[in-house]
Amino acid sequence: MAATRRVVREGAFRKIIADGVQVGDTIYLSGQVSVDGEGHTIGAGDTAAQLRQAYGNVRKVLESFGATMADIVDETLFVTDIEGFLADADGLFALRAEMFGGEPQISQTLVEVSRLGSADWLLEIKCVARTAAV
Repeated sequence: MAATRRVVREGAFRKIIADGVQVGDTIYLSGQVSVDGEGHTIGAGDTAAQLRQAYGNVRKVLESFGATMADIVDETLFVTDIEGFLADADGLFALRAEMFGGEPQISQTLVEVSRLGSADWLLEIKCVARTAAV
């Protein structure tokens, strides 16, 4: 018997992709970028501002499932300029810890890509979370 899927479509791109899918106690988030609810890019050219907005979007999707940032177990961070990102790693990872409410206890992968869905996007965050099944 196949597990029940719960799909959330509330974000700016809800007409083309799901924000996340829950199967059992696992939540798979689609990549979250630095856009507001209308799809407008926040923080063009500013990695820290984009990271803050993207994590805010992650938090919002998780809340739709009744989950929190503490439920994240795995994260992939796609960046368009890994050298620039790493040059400010202390500040960006401090911001990340702030968004998690402390140093996150997760596995993480950092990947450089040539481009994301918009030339204005500097990063995208994809996560997997585990929580009590709904």
